[in-house]
Order: sequence, then structure tokens, then C-alpha cells
Amino acid sequence: MGSIRGWVVVGGLLSAFTALGQEGGERPRTVAGVCGSANWVCVAECIEPECVDRCLREGCEQSLDRLKACTLKAGCAEDDTQCSAKACGNTCQKAFEPAPPSPEKEQKSPCDGQAASARPVPQKLVGAWRLAAASLPLQQDGGFTRIEPQPRADYARTLRITPEGCFVLRTALKDATLGQGNQLVVRAWGTMEVLDDHHVKLLAKDGQAVGPVCGDKRVIPLARSKVKFKGGSFRWDFEEETLTLTVDDATKQTFQFEREEE
Repeated sequence: MGSIRGWVVVGGLLSAFTALGQEGGERPRTVAGVCGSANWVCVAECIEPECVDRCLREGCEQSLDRLKACTLKAGCAEDDTQCSAKACGNTCQKAFEPAPPSPEKEQKSPCDGQAASARPVPQKLVGAWRLAAASLPLQQDGGFTRIEPQPRADYARTLRITPEGCFVLRTALKDATLGQGNQLVVRAWGTMEVLDDHHVKLLAKDGQAVGPVCGDKRVIPLARSKVKFKGGSFRWDFEEETLTLTVDDATKQTFQFEREEE
């Protein structure tokens, strides 16, 4: 693939849907000053790491800072996964929404039982992909916005596409972001609709954020009764084991994926 002006290598995110719409403009309920479902839904919308940073600033930045200060003062070793819960349990609990009381179970195989897409998925798209690069956004004058790239090793974005047309987007938020001992994998999944030979639409239907928080495993649903995913349309191109998705709108933002072993 030829070089694309404005490519930035990122350790960040691609949203396969344009936005996560809410009926009546409502956001998922959350508690002011803590990290909760509204933040994880916001993360699922993001394209670049700076967007994730903004999502985590909405209500929970200060509480995460207090948690990190507590674990630092306690002298928690980097590989001690229980120190944060033991030494800073109360501070950690105040930083996050309580685990939901519903018997939500982790969807380990969200593609199982999902209806196949109406048109066959091109074989070149099938498999596991890791986001490797993204184009810089366009300015109104047509030039590229010049921003300093900030690769983030603690944000990792992957896309898996099945032959039946199911996709799973996965974002890993590690303890460098959420505080020592805390990790969440934010996933959204749905159907890839084939529009023509080089255009697809990703229709996310559900999602979860799963992982250990404050010493306990959390399973947080992302799709609630008043939350609906909106589809995103992309042009796809494939060359030398690299998948390129270009947003089918005026921005023409482009995302480059590299194939990885499942």
C-alpha cells in the first residue's frame, strides 16, 4: 500500500459505528464523580486515544487520580494484583460504580446463534485484525490537522470478523489507565452488512465491559433499553495482508488494520 499523507500510528481505537445513539438524548445513568457505564459506552464510540482520555475525564478523572495516589503511597508492586483492593479498597470502591445487581453474565462467544448477513462476507475480510494506524482528521480548509501523535500501549483495539458476517470490536483498558489491579475489556458486537463489492456497514447490537475492578470481576452491559447503536458505513480495501477501512462520509477518515493470529 502506498503511503497516505497524515497517517499516525496509534495504539488506540476504531469505532465501527458512527456513534452510540440515545433516545431522547439520554446518557446511561451514572453517579457523578465516579467511572461507570456512561464512560464505557463513551469509550466504545472512540476512534483515537485522545477520545478515550476525554471519556475517562467525564466524571472519573479525579477519582482515578486519588486511587493512583493511594496505591503509590501504599507502595503496591506492579505485579501485585490484590494490593490495590486490600490497601485502597474504600478509595477504589468510590472511584467506580458498584457492580450491577442484575445477573449479567459474560458473553464469551457473542457471535454464536447470530443470524448470518444477507450477502456473503468477502473472504479477505474474515479473521482477526489489529488497528495499526489512522489518518489525521481533515481541517475545514481541506488540509490535515497537525497534532502530535500519542501512541498508547494501554489502549489496544482489535476487530474480528466471522465468515457469517458477525463482528466483535474489542478495546482493552489496562491498569495503567484504570488504576493498579483494575482492567476492563470493552467489547461491542453485531452484524457486518455487505453493501457492494467495496462497501460494508457495521451494525453493533450489544456490548459489555468485563474485567476485575476493586478485587471483583465486573460484567457491565453497554446496551440498555434506552441505548441504541447506530451503524457506520465504510469502504474497504485489502493489499499485502493489510485491511484499510475509510469512513463513508465527508471526513474520509481512514483506519489501517494488520492481520493477527487468533
